[in-house]
Amino acid sequence: MGDRRKTLSLGTVVGLLAVVVLIPFLPLLLSWRWDWWEAWAYAVIFILGFVVSRVLAARRHPDLIAERARFAQHEHTKRWDRLLAPLVGFGYGLVPLVAGLDARWGGSAPFSRPAKILSLVALLAGYAWASYALLENRFFSGVVRIQSERGHHVVSSGPYHWMRHPGYAGALLAAVATPVFLDSRWAFLPAVLLTVILVVRTALEDRVLHDELAGYREYAERVRYRLLPGVW
Repeated sequence: MGDRRKTLSLGTVVGLLAVVVLIPFLPLLLSWRWDWWEAWAYAVIFILGFVVSRVLAARRHPDLIAERARFAQHEHTKRWDRLLAPLVGFGYGLVPLVAGLDARWGGSAPFSRPAKILSLVALLAGYAWASYALLENRFFSGVVRIQSERGHHVVSSGPYHWMRHPGYAGALLAAVATPVFLDSRWAFLPAVLLTVILVVRTALEDRVLHDELAGYREYAERVRYRLLPGVW
């Protein structure tokens, strides 16, 4: 009961509202273009992806939701991730923010229909892949730390059979697809920034897992790639 009260603290509720309501609707709110169907589709995909994945995760791994809800309270978070974790969230929010401002000022020419369709497929695939990783890995914390109190061990099933950090890979795919789907070339700037931050975070997290998580070195020898099979 105590854990549940902590999980549903005021800060957690405000943060969830910002993620689930404010961020996906930024393109519509900033552009004030209520007939922009792509922005509506983006908001629906974002909200459904978040809510459905968390509901399924809560059923499969109830303790994971509590772990993620208290991400700012963990004592053993790596020092560098206290900076990188908020930067990831900030970068992810900047993409729809810049897209909304771009639409308001009419700065970017629209992409072609085939490019838009491909970006929509990539957007859906990115959310699906990241959600798959969340459901498969009960140690999918919001911060980088070894969760000894939760029996932290290597997860090699599901998407982790093909890459070591599928959650980050899915998030990157969705972020890079968003500027095309929302017709905003300027939104590629925060998408590239987010890519750099996530690549750095992935490299640092992978090093921690190599050094501190039993069995991870052997797992990394079997699953060679971190984010993109065949490349890195």
